[in-house]
Amino acid sequence: MKTPLSPLNRRTAVQWLAGALATTLSAGAMTACSPDKLQFKSIDLTGADYAQGFSLADHNGQLRTLKDFAGKIVVVFFGFTQCPDVCPTTMAEMARIKQLLGPDGDKLQAIFLTVDPERDTPELLKAYMANFDPTFLALRPTMDQLPEVAKDFKIYYKKVEGKTPGSYAMDHSAGSYVFDGKGRVRLYSRYGAGAEALASDIRLLLKNT
Repeated sequence: MKTPLSPLNRRTAVQWLAGALATTLSAGAMTACSPDKLQFKSIDLTGADYAQGFSLADHNGQLRTLKDFAGKIVVVFFGFTQCPDVCPTTMAEMARIKQLLGPDGDKLQAIFLTVDPERDTPELLKAYMANFDPTFLALRPTMDQLPEVAKDFKIYYKKVEGKTPGSYAMDHSAGSYVFDGKGRVRLYSRYGAGAEALASDIRLLLKNT
């Protein structure tokens, strides 16, 4: 049998209920007012513990790190100059993205990181970049550095022997890593996603970093 509440206990219970309801409503309001997570078209890597950066020579022989590009969105693509399709397509898309960004185009730094330093000399890389945009940079790891860079970025590359003696191609990952203006890895853009999609993501990063 239930014991009826005394007037004092009833008043206390009502006050507790009112307080609990107010707390719940307040928490709900705070949740509703919290900013939504940024909605990217690319894969969101925010907080990832890999692809933390690089320290490599560019095609001019200058040592480069992410700190050199503070305030810019850095897009890093792994490829090689003798690539017949994926690499030139991706770099052409980077040039298109720079155009789509309009006045913010100078806040984009596209980087081509070769997986074929054996053949991709600094001179060849410089000429290759000139085909797309004079501000784009190529990075050239040594043969000893390449495995470590690939491991850090979790990318795949493999030499594939050609049909003639001494000839070969490179099989490699085809996506691009995107870093925000503070040098933090934020996105992975799959090959074929399109210039408009990545340009949209870059605009979002520029507004929110």
